[in-house]
Amino acid sequence: MGRGGFSWKRATGLSSAKSRVSRSIGVPFTKSGRQRKVGKMATGGGCLLVIAAGICFAATVVAVARTVF
Repeated sequence: MGRGGFSWKRATGLSSAKSRVSRSIGVPFTKSGRQRKVGKMATGGGCLLVIAAGICFAATVVAVARTVF
């Protein structure tokens, strides 16, 4: 595995054309690339756990502020 070999797609330039189009339109052609892009958009590029903790903290502050004032 990973030893290389001949590829018609690479020889004809299909692989490089696909990657150029993908970069220019901003949408990955591979399934894993699309999933990664959607995940980054959903979390803003950060860890979902950190974002969730920040939202919980903000909600707690608001709830405490309502009871105090």
